[in-house]
Amino acid sequence: MCTYLTEKVEMDGSGKGATGWFGVREATVYVDHPVHAQFGHTVNIDFRNPALGPSARVALELTEESALALVAAIQRAIASAPAGLASVHQSVAAH
Repeated sequence: MCTYLTEKVEMDGSGKGATGWFGVREATVYVDHPVHAQFGHTVNIDFRNPALGPSARVALELTEESALALVAAIQRAIASAPAGLASVHQSVAAH
C-alpha cells in the first residue's frame, strides 16, 4: 500500500550524480513502489537540486530496515563528533 505521503526537507550539502557533483538543496522521502529494488515497496529518498534539472538527483530505494539503520548510523556519527563540527555554522578550514 502506498502512503502518498511525501516528506520534503531543505538541505545544505553536495551529492554526486550521473554528471558529477552538484549542490543538494532538498530531499524527499516517501514509501512507494521502487523502480529498481526487488521489493514491492521501499522507502525512497531523493536528494535533488530542482534548479539544476532532473540530472541533479541521487535516488535511494531502501527497505524499511535499511532506512532505519541509516537513520541510526547518521545519529551515531553526529553524536560521536564534537557538537557543531558539521554544522552549517562551522568555520571552513582547508582539508
